[in-house]
Amino acid sequence: MSLPVIDYLADKRIMILGYGREGRSTLAFIRRFLPDKELTVADYARIEMADPFVMTVCGESYLSGINNYDIVIKSPGIPFIGISVGEKTEITCQLDLFLRFFGQTVIGVTGTKGKTTTSTLIYEMLKSKGLNCALIGNIGVPVFDVPENTKIAVVEMSSHQLEFTRASAHIAVLVNIYEEHLDHYKDGFKGYVNAKLNIARFQTQEDYFIYNPEQRDEKITDLKKITKGRIIEVPFSKAVSDCFIIHLQSLTPHLLGEHSRQNLGYAVAVARIFGVSDDCMEKAIRSFKGIEHRLEFAGKYRGIEFYNDSIATIPTAVINAVKTLKNVDTLIFGGLDRGIDYSLLLDFLSDGKVPNLAGLPETGHKIIDALKKNGCQSRLLKAENMEQAVSFAYKNTRRGRVCLFSPAAASYNKYKNFEEKGKHFKECIKIQGEQ
Repeated sequence: MSLPVIDYLADKRIMILGYGREGRSTLAFIRRFLPDKELTVADYARIEMADPFVMTVCGESYLSGINNYDIVIKSPGIPFIGISVGEKTEITCQLDLFLRFFGQTVIGVTGTKGKTTTSTLIYEMLKSKGLNCALIGNIGVPVFDVPENTKIAVVEMSSHQLEFTRASAHIAVLVNIYEEHLDHYKDGFKGYVNAKLNIARFQTQEDYFIYNPEQRDEKITDLKKITKGRIIEVPFSKAVSDCFIIHLQSLTPHLLGEHSRQNLGYAVAVARIFGVSDDCMEKAIRSFKGIEHRLEFAGKYRGIEFYNDSIATIPTAVINAVKTLKNVDTLIFGGLDRGIDYSLLLDFLSDGKVPNLAGLPETGHKIIDALKKNGCQSRLLKAENMEQAVSFAYKNTRRGRVCLFSPAAASYNKYKNFEEKGKHFKECIKIQGEQ
């Protein structure tokens, strides 16, 4: 990260809002250059702070003082519904400051599903050519932690990170947009889409915008109109039938299904901007190890193949996973209810194509009730916890078939995040499978 951002922050009254992974990263970054600057750190949870130059604000009123500061550097997960921001207070975030001050090439990838896989594929392809690049962002590495001297940053960008961003990536990739995080935005899906599109909204004619023109939704604006950048279209119909992309997919067991070809299509489009050869792309795919919690083969126990797809937090992702694996005998799903429309998933499951269905609280129970009402002939269970759902799977899944965990919902009602939920699923299948 270049020093101009420190010059920008040096004389400002600063609040770091949220003290999770990104908030801690922000404090550490500022302290590297401004060790004695007075700062405020605010979070709902209690904060243990040894820094004598930091004032902490905790508890239910932690958002009440934001207008007392010139800059509020906000962590992504904090919603601002109903929060009034004064004209003299700038709400920003790590990603916004990074895009404004990094000074090197940034490739941004966003979308509802597929952004982690696409970001990782781009990074691996660029690295295979020997380019000096880093993979950072929503993938788990705060952008302020970018390695020094990095020339190309491949950044996974969430809607929460983009919400208060007023700069765009040099190369912006929009993989798709579906209903997600509706509880985070005042305007629901419209607010979610508006945040996502910041990835390209501030581009210039020297930049690139890569997207799938075949995803059309009356709630989504004409994507070509949001950017001044050069347009590269990667239609889904072309990606799934492209001979080179099909060849790349055949080189690894970790990119299953047609949706993975779409992700490969985006990665190939970016790689070609940088002159990456086909041989280098093949090398990158051969070494691709897959991504945990994304259609991850979790093991074979008692003759049953288990797959962990805990990242699948929307109905479309679950449907794609079932179609990709083909022989799913048991589906475990459900989680936090955020007001997403589940009619597509209900229609998909109602005909009994998946023989055994276990729904976890909250959405899983509602879907099971709706399936019963629809006369679904599958074996149905409203599971109270993961242990009960996995027990149901062992009891009813036929040998040689698949048990898929793909929640179609967020995890925050029972778990810290989808990673914790996926790991719990893997622990349960191992413990019960070895009994």
